[in-house]
Amino acid sequence: MHIDILTLFPDMVENFFTNSIMSKAVEKNIVTYSIINWRDFTSDRHHTCDDVPYGGGAGMVIKPEPLSKALDSVSAKDKRVIYATPSGKLLNQKMAYELSKEDHLVFICGHYEGIDQRVIDEYVDDEISIGDYVISSGENSTLVIIDAIYRLIDGVISSDSLEDESFTGELLEYPQYTRPERYCNNSVPEVLLSGHHDRIATWRDFRRLEKTMLSRPEVLDSASLDTEERRKLIELLDNKGTCQKWT
Repeated sequence: MHIDILTLFPDMVENFFTNSIMSKAVEKNIVTYSIINWRDFTSDRHHTCDDVPYGGGAGMVIKPEPLSKALDSVSAKDKRVIYATPSGKLLNQKMAYELSKEDHLVFICGHYEGIDQRVIDEYVDDEISIGDYVISSGENSTLVIIDAIYRLIDGVISSDSLEDESFTGELLEYPQYTRPERYCNNSVPEVLLSGHHDRIATWRDFRRLEKTMLSRPEVLDSASLDTEERRKLIELLDNKGTCQKWT
């Protein structure tokens, strides 16, 4: 996959691609990337990229001309273009899987009060939100989206590591433990030390249901649970509360 990132702050983005798992994906040529500073596409001496909003109001809006020229420089109209914005569709694992199958993605990092709507109308395919809150940096939200996507590309992370993660199979991930066996007067659950794979699998399935019920109960309303998972869920509900779908 090739990723183009259009930003006013390239240094904020560069470090992401040169560290951790992403750097290994780049070294293996699984992911390639370009960082484009659309300030380079301005025509005035001050390299102006923003202006006051029509109709009044606080803040500044990203001007269409330099951003459009930057998008044209990467032939964005022939690519899938993503704009991270609080007013977009909420990012989820299904969306990340879909985007991970693309060969080329273009990301726009917004700032201030956002970008001129005409750029969105002309170029953007997906407006994506990372949550029901607002942050100052479009770079941070864009990198969250990229992080959710690239790790799902074949060869970046082993399939075994992805299999039991939260939202893979709809439920949250079970608790994880490592050495030492005892820490702060708490011991690792005995079943994990048993070496009995079936018992461990059963324990993990139960804990995934429990974690989902306690932290994200709304996820259960759309989860496809088999008979055994429903039985376990009912057992949990008898002790910890109610979930309207299963009562």
